[in-house]
Amino acid sequence: MIFGFAVTVAVAATVVALWSFVQSARNRLPDNPLLIALAVLELLLVAQLVIGIVLLAGGDRPGSLATYLAYLIGSLVVLPVGAAWALAERSRSSTAVLGIACLAIPVMVLRLNEVWSGATA
Repeated sequence: MIFGFAVTVAVAATVVALWSFVQSARNRLPDNPLLIALAVLELLLVAQLVIGIVLLAGGDRPGSLATYLAYLIGSLVVLPVGAAWALAERSRSSTAVLGIACLAIPVMVLRLNEVWSGATA
């Protein structure tokens, strides 16, 4: 993994999560700017997937390939599921759901880097 890019993804996800929680505290529904920020974050995650695949194709190997691929692909699923939930139930709590989904991303990115470095547990 490219550490700098992973940090960028994690920081972006944290910023969007904070934005979601502020919107929730203000009793706001998920609005278009927030949804656009989620889409940008998802694009960063797609870029991370591409980087991960290129590194694998180049011969680099993580500590556990199966775990690495699970986190790499799983990180792509979190935001669309959270967004689908939030759009299905347009309420203050749906904005908080988006924040929670965004908070899962830095955790998954951290774990991706740990697995890439050789941690298997």
